[in-house]
Amino acid sequence: MSESKDRKTAAMPKAIVAGDGVGVEDENPFHITYTSGLVAWMHANRLSLGFSTYTKGKTVLIGPGPRGNVAVSERSFDHAMALRVTETGLYLSTRHQVWRFENGLDAGAHFEGWDRLYMPRRCDVTGAVDVHDIHLDKDGRLLVAVTLYNCLAVLDGNGSFSPIWRPSFIDVMVNEDRCHFNGFCMEDGDPAYATVIGASNTAAGWREHRADGGMVIDIRTDAVVVGGLAMPHTPRLYKGELYVLEAGSGWFGKVDRKAGTFERITWCPGFLRGLTFIGDYAVIGLSKPRNKVFSGLPLDEELKTRGVEPECAVYVIRLSTGEICHKLAITGAVEEIYDTAIFPGTLQPMLIGTQNEEIAKYVAIGPDSSGRA
Repeated sequence: MSESKDRKTAAMPKAIVAGDGVGVEDENPFHITYTSGLVAWMHANRLSLGFSTYTKGKTVLIGPGPRGNVAVSERSFDHAMALRVTETGLYLSTRHQVWRFENGLDAGAHFEGWDRLYMPRRCDVTGAVDVHDIHLDKDGRLLVAVTLYNCLAVLDGNGSFSPIWRPSFIDVMVNEDRCHFNGFCMEDGDPAYATVIGASNTAAGWREHRADGGMVIDIRTDAVVVGGLAMPHTPRLYKGELYVLEAGSGWFGKVDRKAGTFERITWCPGFLRGLTFIGDYAVIGLSKPRNKVFSGLPLDEELKTRGVEPECAVYVIRLSTGEICHKLAITGAVEEIYDTAIFPGTLQPMLIGTQNEEIAKYVAIGPDSSGRA
């Protein structure tokens, strides 16, 4: 992995890089560039960004550093997908597991400049069920979108997962990705809305509906809130508005829940997945289309009409205006972003991986109840 500013900007301050790829020869590396205002924006808002990419098997955290020296922490995880940040840590879904990480540093503490050390604490083994989204409910239960089995489930230790909802048109619990249920969001601590690619009840039948069969479903009533979408993804409730990425067209927008319509906000040159918010900003992931698999999408025509090439990137968009304010571009071996994350209150976070000696090196001791001095 390499990192630099956009070519149009001035010289880049030295980057602080830690991770599984540091010092390891890679015949097919990925590269990160960013527009000149991104680091200042992160620093001013005291936040760091993250993204996952399952094609390269990486989870990457990027902070502005305490003195504007960009800090990058990258770790290898097989099929890294859904990210969910909590007050003290984060969750990450991989090919066979959902990992929980917690910050191992005391409040205000630093370790070699890093102000957060996200250390692996627990792992729920799900098997290869294709977990696409993660949330915690009001009771602290870990809920996941199990795409291969077309259901919303809780990871409670009773089996690989325990289903709690599936679309009304799915007649049986079976390991066939029938409708491509890929995301859900919460309202008042309960599951509220889900996105599916198509109302199919046959194995992989959703692929025939990817251009205009997508829908947002109210989990509580099974009612279709809006339909006719091109591969909707990542539904999110934020400040009373229901936002959705129409991945198959490149449009970021919101749903008018009363009118049952999708209102476009900003078009982005890529297949959209991964949506997080802070203040007046949305952070969105863009991927290059997999035309061999997802040909015939409205995104193809949008790109052709606008005369632009698709990007693999993370965009920062101002909600009040729809303006694209900042961009983090990823090139080289990485062509797809799955999820994005915002880490508030940290300028230099490090993610501790599971595939090298660091998992043995870093130890955080909990409260001592032994009664000995």
